[in-house]
Amino acid sequence: MKPSPELDKVLTHAETSFDSNVEKLKALTRIPSISAAGFPPEEVRRSAQAVAALLKEEGFENVSLLEVEGAHPYVYGDWLKAPGKPTLLLYAHHDVQPPGQDKKWKTPPFEPVQKGDRLFGRGSADDKAGIIVHTSALASYLKTIGKLPLNVKILIEGEEETGSAHLETFLKTYEKKMSADVIVLTDTENYDVGIPAITTSLRGLVSLDVEVTTMDSSVHSGMKGGPLPDPVLALAQMLAPLMDKDGKIAVPGIYDDVVDLSEVEKESFASLGLTEELFRERAHLYKDVALLQKGQSIPKQLWRLPSLAINAIQASSRERVSNIICDSAWCRVGVRTVPKMSAEKTFKQISDFLKKNAPWGVEVKITSESSAPWWLTNPDNAVFNTAREALTRAFGKNCVFIGQGGTIPFVDPFTQVLGGVPALMIGVEDPHTNAHSENESVHLGDLKKAIQGAIYLYDALAQSL
Repeated sequence: MKPSPELDKVLTHAETSFDSNVEKLKALTRIPSISAAGFPPEEVRRSAQAVAALLKEEGFENVSLLEVEGAHPYVYGDWLKAPGKPTLLLYAHHDVQPPGQDKKWKTPPFEPVQKGDRLFGRGSADDKAGIIVHTSALASYLKTIGKLPLNVKILIEGEEETGSAHLETFLKTYEKKMSADVIVLTDTENYDVGIPAITTSLRGLVSLDVEVTTMDSSVHSGMKGGPLPDPVLALAQMLAPLMDKDGKIAVPGIYDDVVDLSEVEKESFASLGLTEELFRERAHLYKDVALLQKGQSIPKQLWRLPSLAINAIQASSRERVSNIICDSAWCRVGVRTVPKMSAEKTFKQISDFLKKNAPWGVEVKITSESSAPWWLTNPDNAVFNTAREALTRAFGKNCVFIGQGGTIPFVDPFTQVLGGVPALMIGVEDPHTNAHSENESVHLGDLKKAIQGAIYLYDALAQSL
């Protein structure tokens, strides 16, 4: 598809204003907008206010904070002056993960620092860079030719990193405001630095809290040790059988509903060349640690097979350790689900398995901490092909279709509410970003190309839809 004649002006503005857009990203990154419980909610609100100010500055209209009770604020804006043209709903989120271990950060997490081609800081990539992609692309149009080729709405969420707990209430409250023909979400990962990707599947998540208790209080391990069962060892015996020696989840029936790859996925995944050696390098895996599930391709394991992890485990702590038998032990089990697995069924399968393996008559309490749906789309249509061409043009390398092992709770409910409209998941992150970990960063060259890709995408969709 041939770009519009005026597009060169828009792209030139994006190029010349890039440094100032990086400064805007730094300003957002300095706000510790951690949405998790126990952190100051006023910082998340301050972040929302800063995003709203940025939307107004870049030319969005009808900018406001959208509120639902108990939730961190969403930010909304729009530009709806292209009659007869399609409407895009742009999505990103302004909340971030906690910083993690301060001693592992090479730079302060909320003081962005540029080193070479990368900008370091919590939220520099996930997902404040996504906000900058949207705002910079729109501003490049409005500040050069004074208009957009189509209609645009933007929604910046404030609680994505805590599972979008109030999303159902939000959708009931603001459903009409969200109506659109295509959703563009900038909260995923490119395949590698310089190689753009469109995500066509997301794993879901089922989280279980497991607590094992044997007595009312901890006791002296010397005075009572011997006849008393240790709840920590009981929990260990329950957890160990969850996985077989090859790394496959050993819970009966857990794979029954898993569907095979589509032909498009098989072709796309095979073209990536994601070898074991490359994955080990990206994961920073120690040399002598073995990879699991030999015989399954790395992309299939990461994106279209379920996985299980013990996210946290606690009995006492390093700080308060003493010679005791603990009264209880707790852990969180996280299961990444895939199409067509049921969250309710998965919870029951894991719960039943753990209880069956509980020794010594210990008391076991298992509760559902959270769940989020998987998502899958078919990219074999005009919207995805248009987006693929736009990103290929911007990056100068072929755009690929990939999956994501993580979960974005927003996607499935929104696409359903909007009648199954296409959802384009376009990345700013890359395998070296370290999202959710220490030393998070965004590659500035890819950020620039992502902005250019959004500009090409707006133009192409306006012509094709």
